Amino acid sequence: MAQTIRNKILVIEDDPGINAFLRTTLTAENYDVLTVLDGKNALQVIASHCPDCILLDLGLPDMDGSEIIRSVRGWTQTPIIVISARSMENDKAAALDQGADDYITKPFGVVELLARIRAALRHTCTMAEKDEIGLTGVYRVYGLEINYRKHRVTVNGEDIRLTPNEYRIVALLGKHAGRVMTYKAILRELWGPSAAMDNKILRVHMASIRRKMEVNPNEPQYIFTEVGVGYRMAEEEDE
Repeated sequence: MAQTIRNKILVIEDDPGINAFLRTTLTAENYDVLTVLDGKNALQVIASHCPDCILLDLGLPDMDGSEIIRSVRGWTQTPIIVISARSMENDKAAALDQGADDYITKPFGVVELLARIRAALRHTCTMAEKDEIGLTGVYRVYGLEINYRKHRVTVNGEDIRLTPNEYRIVALLGKHAGRVMTYKAILRELWGPSAAMDNKILRVHMASIRRKMEVNPNEPQYIFTEVGVGYRMAEEEDE
């Protein structure tokens, strides 16, 4: 019988109790787990062991976790999930803008953490396809379909008539489905680095998009709001 290849997860957490808990929990889920207590060793392990996913605490004893995010993003797209006691919206937005893929606030639930890890790993596995989807692919979830080649959005087979800017927002979120995109990242991606960083334009567009796409705009099933941070598109259905 062929041996199953286990995903390698690096835990960067200076609290020994949380560090040990994460090792035990993730090992029980059949992950190959590495743990470190500080930033310097973390950077060495990332370079030498090439983990498939990184769980990162921001409050490390020798450096801020944001330094690790910036350093890692200089050479790899390995998914980074921040696990931090910092719960302010600006802390979350800053970490995501710097390149983190997700952000979980302490205390956290094991079920949620494992789900976020699975989503991050799936996103990595399909990254090459996602890079091409903007040209030729089709994104599908819960009856919603984005046909990138035809610039067409349908829900349960019915055409959704979006304005050009609304389509660009939906298409971008679909390409990064399952991942939080900050307001700043969306504005920069769609309107360029010199765009005015005013979230109001996004909120106006999103309200219109939801009226057109969602059965109940107040309880969306396609595009979710991360309050004060940005938006997340529902993760694409498995084939």
